[in-house]
Amino acid sequence: MMDKKTPVEPEILPAEPQTDTGFYETGNTRPPKDHKKIIVFLLVAYLIIGGLGGILTMLNINWAIRRNAPRAMAFSNRAESTEPLTILPTEPVLTAGPGAQLALSETPEAVPNVPQAGGLSLQEIYQKVAPSVVSIAAMGRNGTSAGSGIVMSEDGYLITNCHVVENCYSVQVTLSGGQTYDAVVVGTDSVSDLAVLRIGAKGLTAAEFGNSDQVQVGDSVAAIGNPLGAELSGTMTDGIISAVNRNVRVGGNTLTLLQTTAALNSGNSGGALINCYGQVIGITTAKIGDQYSAAGVEGLGFAIPMSSAKAIVDQLISLGYVPGRASLGLELEEVPALYSLYYKLPGGLWVQEAEQGSDAAKAGISAGDIVTALNGQPVSTAEDVQACLSGASAGDMMTVTFYRGGRYFEVDVALAEAGGR
Repeated sequence: MMDKKTPVEPEILPAEPQTDTGFYETGNTRPPKDHKKIIVFLLVAYLIIGGLGGILTMLNINWAIRRNAPRAMAFSNRAESTEPLTILPTEPVLTAGPGAQLALSETPEAVPNVPQAGGLSLQEIYQKVAPSVVSIAAMGRNGTSAGSGIVMSEDGYLITNCHVVENCYSVQVTLSGGQTYDAVVVGTDSVSDLAVLRIGAKGLTAAEFGNSDQVQVGDSVAAIGNPLGAELSGTMTDGIISAVNRNVRVGGNTLTLLQTTAALNSGNSGGALINCYGQVIGITTAKIGDQYSAAGVEGLGFAIPMSSAKAIVDQLISLGYVPGRASLGLELEEVPALYSLYYKLPGGLWVQEAEQGSDAAKAGISAGDIVTALNGQPVSTAEDVQACLSGASAGDMMTVTFYRGGRYFEVDVALAEAGGR
């Protein structure tokens, strides 16, 4: 294979001298004046005022004591009484009898919270849908990812997000009742961020799915999932639909999603967004996070509408993939920044494996190479790669730039079909 492109050493220019303009240089630079006389004057004034205040306070207290003291004798024009002086005790404001206890009243039964006319109460929604939401733990090379899933059928098919289980070698599912099963990944689609799993269980409580095309802004919704992991499994939050057909960038792809104010957090991915009738109308997938604001962002959650998810889920069940999706035919992993700095490697994605029979493998790309650009566009994350593949189809040509042994190479490869068998 011929080298098309050699590395170019960056031109390093001497840095121009800079002047520190920090706050330490601001203000008057003349010698400070002598303020000793002013300080002594203020100190003496403080002591005088403090002494007067103390004297007045004592006088005031003494006057208050005399004014409020109990009187045992009355003064009149008659001669002073010779009876002995008797001082009566002052009655306390509160008296604590023997065995005083805190009293608790019976609480009235909870009033059902009905979000919309004709709908179910929030309690009824939870009772209906919670048994259909599961907890997912997926183990991969980079550790364990936690998410949620929805029971689609009583014979063990589950729906979740692709990013929860993608590139994982072991997936475990825990039902709402606590039973744990090993799951098989039936199919994944990173473009739509959807995945289908299956567990060896029967008689599961399948969720009822609704038509998300009928959703309107202002509709009441609830979300059930496992925020922050299995420890908080079965958590329900509620809110409204705050926007429909919202285009959001997720994992390098632009998805058209439902926007909701229902609180979503890490671990809710793959969970259920439910309308007031207890129907799952969306699969919770993303939340606008702290990277958009130093103060954090709340009330901006997103879900994949069930109407657009249906076709993808059906194809994943029948084929295991979505036909026509483009793939490089390479298994890539991000190069850690510290590793890149220590070994003086370029930014990019490490080739873990070139799929056997793929055009990329035939062009000479192999494990250990570092992909640095696609069609001239630098890539350093999985999202960058997905953005370059967005809109492409299987069979399209793409120029891949990669690094090996201190040299850069360029090859043209035909894109493979993602997940194709």
